[in-house]
Amino acid sequence: MSQLLQAIRGMNDILSGDAELWEQFEQTIRDWLAAYGYRPIRMPLVEPTALFVRAIGEVTDIVEKEMYSFEDALNGEQLTLRPEGTASCVRAVLQHNLLYGGAQRLWYMGPMFRHERPQKGRYRQFHQVGVEALGIPGPDVDAEQIAMCARLWDDLGLTGIRLEINSLGQGEERARHRADLVAYLEQHQAMLDADAQRRLHTNPLRILDTKNPALQELVNGAPKLIDYLGEASLKHFEGVQQLLRDVAIPYQINPRLVRGLDYYNLTVFEWVTDQLGAQGTVCAGGRYDGLVAQLGGKPAPACGFALGIERLLALWQEQGHRHDAPVVDAYLVHQGEAAGRFAFRVAEALRGRGFAVHLHCGGGSFKTQMKKADASGAAVALIVGDDETAVNEVSIKPLREGFEQPVTQYRVAFDELADTLGELIFPMEDDNGSL
Repeated sequence: MSQLLQAIRGMNDILSGDAELWEQFEQTIRDWLAAYGYRPIRMPLVEPTALFVRAIGEVTDIVEKEMYSFEDALNGEQLTLRPEGTASCVRAVLQHNLLYGGAQRLWYMGPMFRHERPQKGRYRQFHQVGVEALGIPGPDVDAEQIAMCARLWDDLGLTGIRLEINSLGQGEERARHRADLVAYLEQHQAMLDADAQRRLHTNPLRILDTKNPALQELVNGAPKLIDYLGEASLKHFEGVQQLLRDVAIPYQINPRLVRGLDYYNLTVFEWVTDQLGAQGTVCAGGRYDGLVAQLGGKPAPACGFALGIERLLALWQEQGHRHDAPVVDAYLVHQGEAAGRFAFRVAEALRGRGFAVHLHCGGGSFKTQMKKADASGAAVALIVGDDETAVNEVSIKPLREGFEQPVTQYRVAFDELADTLGELIFPMEDDNGSL
């Protein structure tokens, strides 16, 4: 017997019960984003490797260690499964000249890929919702994107998610900070762990974000980037904070919040929770004004964020929320060849009128089929046998309490079935507004 093949570690199947939860979440996302004027965009899963090297940064962990990259056997091109969505979205905007039509508010949803050690909340194939606003300067859109997230938590009924913000300033401000940070860390080089040693001269800002408890005191004493910000950067940051205060969104300034991608500037933010263990960041983003020019376009302001779907759904379930499996309106049972053909026609006719109908397939006695009808959660069982087929009728048996008509089985002509079923399952309000 051949060995049973399994999914790749860290790339998970999403089975029916969970997939229905995902669909509910995705519909909430679509409604939420439409309310803020964002439109969907879809990009390929595979992009030129150079796109991510240029956008994310050659010396970042993602590019150095985590990307799934390969050579196209046909033409030798270096390709990569996308590890994040912002670079792909900006590439699409530039390739199709979308900014010539004015500012763009775009969103996308789908899988991303990083070769990491799988653990709860961190997978090799994971899913994100990405939200990008391109061509809009000023702190108002930064604050609006943060406020959007607060509204989503409310829509989903999530609690215990706190907001951390920081400003990375502009390039020249970061350069001055970087020089002093490297000098400070060099004075304590013997205390640095292997990761910090590796990042010291390539990406020292990332050392500030270390999770190593032994480095916390050292990092707390390091020069803080916010002390290097100029007047314009501070004004932008204060503008974001003022708007958040205006709508009563609490926040904490975290001077160690730097993000792991090179393209960020000015505002950065994360929404974090203590209820998911080590993987507590459920949403992160910020402003990336330099990326459009970095990828070959004319300079344009931009900001955005990404939601981790797996982490948000884990938090949703951790807080006791559940999603009821969808049920059909009717379960159609039948027996006999002629009855089977008639039942098939009945099911299609009802679906054409907007009903959800489960047509029993695979044979079985009426008793067995009725057990499955009852277990399905359907409101009614529709029964077709030889007698019904002969006179072009269908028997209706209500399966749930609450119907005005007696809970007994009765026949209805095929031509009247849809109207009868509609009145039974979806009774109209009377003139007084009562049911």
